[in-house]
Amino acid sequence: MPETLCLAVSDILEVTVLSVFLNILTTVGLIVIAILLFELIIFFHEGGHFVAAKLSGIKVNEFALGMGPKIFSFKRKETTYSLRLFPIGGFCAMEGEDADSENPRAFNNAKIYKRMIVIIAGALMNIILGLIFMGIILAPSEYFTTTTVTDFSPKAYSANSGLEVGDKILSVDGYAVNNSMDLSYALSKIKVQDVDGTEIQIYKQDCCNSLYEAYAKLVNDGTISDDATNNAAFEAVCKGADLINDAQNSKEAYEALQQAVVGLSQTVPNVSITIDAIDIQETRPRYRADIEVQRNGERVKLENVDFVTYVTEDNSEPQMAIDFYLDAKDNNFGNLIVETGSQTVSVVRMVYDSLYGMVTGQYSINDLSGPVGIATVAVEVAQTGLENSGFGEAVNNIIYIMMVITVNLGIVNMLPFPALDGGRFVFLLIEAIFRKPIPRKVEAIVNGVGLALLLILIALITFKDVFKLFM
Repeated sequence: MPETLCLAVSDILEVTVLSVFLNILTTVGLIVIAILLFELIIFFHEGGHFVAAKLSGIKVNEFALGMGPKIFSFKRKETTYSLRLFPIGGFCAMEGEDADSENPRAFNNAKIYKRMIVIIAGALMNIILGLIFMGIILAPSEYFTTTTVTDFSPKAYSANSGLEVGDKILSVDGYAVNNSMDLSYALSKIKVQDVDGTEIQIYKQDCCNSLYEAYAKLVNDGTISDDATNNAAFEAVCKGADLINDAQNSKEAYEALQQAVVGLSQTVPNVSITIDAIDIQETRPRYRADIEVQRNGERVKLENVDFVTYVTEDNSEPQMAIDFYLDAKDNNFGNLIVETGSQTVSVVRMVYDSLYGMVTGQYSINDLSGPVGIATVAVEVAQTGLENSGFGEAVNNIIYIMMVITVNLGIVNMLPFPALDGGRFVFLLIEAIFRKPIPRKVEAIVNGVGLALLLILIALITFKDVFKLFM
């Protein structure tokens, strides 16, 4: 074998090994970041109980981060602070919390309102942490999308169904819309409906990562269909198509495409762009919803608003595409604060809506995720961010998942179910109403049954998540 060829093969192997090593190192780093963020969530939750107890004069015996054997600990005044081996939780052990104590500073001897504050403080701190995470996520944004329609894709079904430019969307199928997150969630809940005798177009999605890729594909293909549009970036490509076809060289062509983007109300750099369309197909299912809008200062209800339906290469099921564009506002300090609060409230609403769906049968246990499922999703979104935009985007995606988790933890933990903080709060309400505490034995039995049910549920969900990993 020639020496130069041997060197080339050796170089390729070295680069491949180095690439694999760096990918493994990066993945491990992302996992460590996810674990640290999860422990931060636990720290805030238990820290809420801890701070509220201290401010209420209740004695705290131990504040622990993690579970299992102690790695190290120290004692300051009356409280032991410990770090434990397994990063899967933590606790704030108060005097008189699980068994009556004669200590005047015991939890059981504190006034009811103080005990209530201590109980809800953990969930409150989770919501506050969710606000912090949301602020971190939104801070780098150049602008925030509103819910006011500014334009439509060519041949948009929603425009033909009554939606107009200038409409501010207030609700979708009864779900109140206050921001773009509400709108995305409400639209995601729309179900496919059969429309007898109606022919609709289904498009195949093939996305590019930047305008450069879009331009290259346009030049190679020579033609483009302006029917297959569902976002502002693609409309820019469509508007620039004729200019590109008329351009004499690649520089002129790409500049023409850039001008098409700049001509829009928002600059759209480096986003996914739909640029391929398959032949029109006849089909009956269609996404349809009742939308309430604010138009010229009045509330107007639009019934049976239709949306573009498409299929992807790897999914034969019809999907919905938003065929209208929304206005945006600048990211200044005031808008950042408002949007952070508004979108955090939106996450809270989504959690409650999901819980309601569980109760009403809209969702099943298959829609729940436990620690394994959450970890899997965290790794997947991190890898997606890493592949698309780099390490920073991967971390940002993890922070988003952790934001959802901390809000979930805060809300779910306050459900009126035994063994949860919400169940303990109910016991305090009963004590406040009847002016007599529930006997410890009764409370212990009820909480024990509740804990057993929760552990069974977690075990079932974990089994389901592990099973899905091998499917």
